[in-house]
Amino acid sequence: MSDWIAALPKHARAYLAGHGLDEVECIVSDLPGIARGKAVPASKFAKQTQFFLPNSIYFQTITGGWAEAAAPEGFVEPDMILKPDMSTASAAPWTADWTLQVIHDAYDRNGAAIPFAPRNVLKRVVDLYTARGWTPIVAPEMEFYLVAPNIDPGQSIQPMMGRSGRPAAARQAYSMSAVDEFGPVIDDIYDFAEAQGFEIDGITHEGGAGQLEINLRHGDPVRLADEVFFFKRLIREAALKHNCFATFMAKPIEGEPGSAMHIHHSVLDADGNNIFSGQNDEETPHFFNFIGGLQTHLPSAIALLAPYVNSYRRYVKDQAAPINLEWARDNRTTGIRIPIADPPGRRVENRLAGMDCNPYLGIAASLACGYLGMVRGDTPQEPFSGDAYQAEEDIPRDLYSALDLFDEASELQEVLGPDFGRVYSIVKREEYDEFLHVISPWEREHLLMNV
Repeated sequence: MSDWIAALPKHARAYLAGHGLDEVECIVSDLPGIARGKAVPASKFAKQTQFFLPNSIYFQTITGGWAEAAAPEGFVEPDMILKPDMSTASAAPWTADWTLQVIHDAYDRNGAAIPFAPRNVLKRVVDLYTARGWTPIVAPEMEFYLVAPNIDPGQSIQPMMGRSGRPAAARQAYSMSAVDEFGPVIDDIYDFAEAQGFEIDGITHEGGAGQLEINLRHGDPVRLADEVFFFKRLIREAALKHNCFATFMAKPIEGEPGSAMHIHHSVLDADGNNIFSGQNDEETPHFFNFIGGLQTHLPSAIALLAPYVNSYRRYVKDQAAPINLEWARDNRTTGIRIPIADPPGRRVENRLAGMDCNPYLGIAASLACGYLGMVRGDTPQEPFSGDAYQAEEDIPRDLYSALDLFDEASELQEVLGPDFGRVYSIVKREEYDEFLHVISPWEREHLLMNV
């Protein structure tokens, strides 16, 4: 037991210093990004090298229903073999005892990676970069709302009460006073993040009422996706300590901006040089091809970046989310933005992804589009000048249309994995059918007595 503890990552050892480890949560991400797994006594975890879960967790919809996405042998729920990635061992500092979380990778009985496990999908895309001598680098930004507790789905979501006793106000972007309103929650977010070994690059108040943004330092895509996966749970737990909810819905409050997971990308060569910048600090063909790949393939990937019916409420003109795939330098109205940076830090920001997407799948989809652009030599359109909200919309407006484009995208699915594409589409279409069974307040208000 002591030898195993000694081999833990530095931050996990620091968390346990002077304490006995009680429990280990063995977890994987399902398609929505929910942590699934088992909690086991630390003494048992020390003796095991793997554990088992049925592969049906990847066929489950967000409502708890089941999609008919099993292999040809039918819905027999064979066990997956789940093996720990001990580099992910991280504290669960909100628990009553001393608990660690460990992310696991999923394999079948023959040792092959489960193709529709989200972490495996991202690893597959990263491996394609590696095979060409490239190292992808990403930096995600996480937007979310702190809202008043809501236990009645029939009631609209309201902003939380700040420390002043007043509800959070909208249109307070970058206000330090607005951030201070949530000081106790933010303090716990910082404390939890420190215990888990995560480095926050910054936290700001966004334009929505009670909407915050956390930026993470750039790095390896799988590690950053792990952090976003952990962070969603961390932030929810910090909020619950202070009688509020944290929500990562793309559009939780009517009339307020949606929440995005902007993804910054760069790519390094074998010598660690940014391939988006040339010897004379110029923008390279790889840089333009990456942008061209996003413009060409993102419409087919929107179903991964905007995975729910609510996601498409975010793509509304003049509501801080893009409505097209225009690109420009330092222009936040475009879907693809080139931030101000020196040549070694030159990067491409994808502003399409919603915070409701699975971080593994959102990052994988974005990297896949850029990869295809570089491999195929895709040429971008001319950079946009001015307010891109005045340009034509060119992304799907609803989930069903997005899934149709995804199903037709053979090149994209080959990069992500054909079996993943099959399962993902079946599960999402089942979710869409579940949604169609629900009658909304809008329909009752406007159709009941008028049509």
